[in-house]
Amino acid sequence: MQSLWMLFASFMFAVMGVCVKLASTEFSTSELVMYRGVVGIIVLASMIKLQGGSFRTTMPGAHLWRSVIGVISLWLWYYSIGELPLATAMTLNYLSPIWIAVWLFAMGWWHAKGDVKWPLMVAVAASFVGVTLLLRPAFHANQLTPALIALGSSMLTAMAYMQVRKLGLAGEPENRVVFYFTVMNLVAGIAGVYLTGGANGPEWHPVTSWRSGLLLLAIGVCATSAQIAMTRAYRLGNTLVVANLQYTGIVFSSVWGVLVFGDVFDWHSWAGIGIILLSGMAATFYNTRSTDKGKAISKTDPIASEV
Repeated sequence: MQSLWMLFASFMFAVMGVCVKLASTEFSTSELVMYRGVVGIIVLASMIKLQGGSFRTTMPGAHLWRSVIGVISLWLWYYSIGELPLATAMTLNYLSPIWIAVWLFAMGWWHAKGDVKWPLMVAVAASFVGVTLLLRPAFHANQLTPALIALGSSMLTAMAYMQVRKLGLAGEPENRVVFYFTVMNLVAGIAGVYLTGGANGPEWHPVTSWRSGLLLLAIGVCATSAQIAMTRAYRLGNTLVVANLQYTGIVFSSVWGVLVFGDVFDWHSWAGIGIILLSGMAATFYNTRSTDKGKAISKTDPIASEV
């Protein structure tokens, strides 16, 4: 059941996406990344202090690596959204669970001599079929470069998620893992504003209304809570089940698209939503029935053996 934290994370990421889309007309991508970091640092620092936690870590290198690849992945994804049809960019980014499944297949074959959980692999593949039906991506020949960039973003996202898993298994609290990632968001956002400023220097867009301020606050709060839930899911749940449940973010985003932006879906879209939900439930059911509580985590999760 711990894997179901990803459902909450996916919902919050979808809400964040709506806020980002609304706020992007007033702020640059760099500013959105920066404000996401500012809010996240305040919220997480407060939580850590109130819970009597510590900012000290014995794994600074692992945190730095997770934060760097996570921020680079975020930047590449934002760039691809600006250059590609939204459906294409989102579908390519949602290839990350497929890369995780490929990695687990390779590591499971290497460490367990072919002991690969094929039902979970099939569930992940079925979910991607659902994503394709829902979004039906397409891009022109002159958009090959941004498409490859989006593909690279999905690979880096998979690497970041696996690093999150390793940090959790090593005993790092979720709050601390996400805190250092938000710090990198702040640094990268500020750097981005200055690097893209041109000859006239950095361009800052002031917060001129309550609406703008609330959108920026919502982006930070939703992103922070989603990151914490995602980190907990990857630490406590089954990696492939969590990766599969990540696809529900497409479902939540589609619903928000209908309610907020008036998007219209045909039968392909609803079929895709159905496949995503069914494969997620099937993977969760299989994992619950097939995993013995007494097994060591290294017996069921190839990633754990690499910590």
